[in-house]
Amino acid sequence: MGMSKFREMRRKRQQLSEVESIGILQKATAGTLALLGDNDYPYAVPISYVYHERKLYFHSALAGHKVDAIRNCDKASFCIIDKDDVQPEKYTTFFRSVIAFGRIHIIEDETEKLAMARMLGNRYNPNNDESLQKEIESGLSRMLMIRFDIEHLTGKEAIELVKR
Repeated sequence: MGMSKFREMRRKRQQLSEVESIGILQKATAGTLALLGDNDYPYAVPISYVYHERKLYFHSALAGHKVDAIRNCDKASFCIIDKDDVQPEKYTTFFRSVIAFGRIHIIEDETEKLAMARMLGNRYNPNNDESLQKEIESGLSRMLMIRFDIEHLTGKEAIELVKR
């Protein structure tokens, strides 16, 4: 794998640029978070998020499999399927996807937690500050905020989309 701890993409022609990959992260609203779960079984969980400056932010209940996994191991990956256009007659799929690799942490700092809650709230319900404020006040104590620092980002698309 050379100097980098992350492998190069085998089919270079299908690789999306960093800018395209980030564009997909900014546009999508949910993906699959993969963690090292109980007894070292991979644990992949669908989750909504917000992307901001090479970081992904999630919220979660205070306890559960996800939280235990994050506290146990800070390495994670996150996958988004941006396009999944099945072409039956060609026995193929025109796909576009992004995978992020990085380190994941539970945010303990209250100020950062509040800022993240606002960011998530505005992403899903923009321009509604009053109701967001009420929601945060009532819910923040029962909520964990999670930050994923992206170390490596890869995007890939079907060769047919490349040719277009």
